[in-house]
Amino acid sequence: MTEATPTAADVQAALRAVADPVDAIHLQRFFKTGPGEYGEGDVFIGVRVPASRAVAKSFAALPLEEIDALLDSEVHEDRFAGLIILNAAFAKASKPGAVDDAARAAMVDRYLTAVRRGRVNNWDLVDVSAENIIGPWLFDKPRDLLFELADADSLWERRVALLSTFAFIKSGEAATTFELAERLLGDRRDLIQKALGWMLREIGKRIEQRLLTEFLDKHAAAMGRTALSYATEHLDAAVRAHYRAQ
Repeated sequence: MTEATPTAADVQAALRAVADPVDAIHLQRFFKTGPGEYGEGDVFIGVRVPASRAVAKSFAALPLEEIDALLDSEVHEDRFAGLIILNAAFAKASKPGAVDDAARAAMVDRYLTAVRRGRVNNWDLVDVSAENIIGPWLFDKPRDLLFELADADSLWERRVALLSTFAFIKSGEAATTFELAERLLGDRRDLIQKALGWMLREIGKRIEQRLLTEFLDKHAAAMGRTALSYATEHLDAAVRAHYRAQ
């Protein structure tokens, strides 16, 4: 007997089987879902990340159309699981010796469509997906897309632009991150400040501290306090104090 193709409804049922209403209350507070907050109106059912990942792993064969259905759900954990499944599918299509660029392009298109229609709309959703999909896709391609995203009105599109460069940083490349950082230097939204400082810190940590300090020599005085705090977190105390005093 042929095994039935999994559906978004199957994933949702599995998530609801491990949901905890008490955790749902905590998660809605943690992800700032109240009026005027960045996650306003988001709905949680109370599935923690390890459980969400376990569910997603069991539905690796979910078709792209069904991933779209998950991303259109009002429930945060449905969207999170959909992105984890999409990450795994993209990684599979990117394996050396078995690269499927047509499949990867289709996944990137679906991901960007979801981002632009506001379905990747909290920091955890951005952070779990951008570096795993957009970053690897653009590694050997022009980076214009990232600058389009960085110029968008949407906070989440701008964060996608920054977090996508984490893939480049992990491969030893800092240039695109620095270009985006200069572009977003004046953005004082807290979640952009944190992403900006985080990516700069990772350059100093993973590539070369000198690159970070050279950037700070030029731009520390114009940076927001949050970005500067994150960027200098791993520097020696005296050096950190020097930049934070600017």
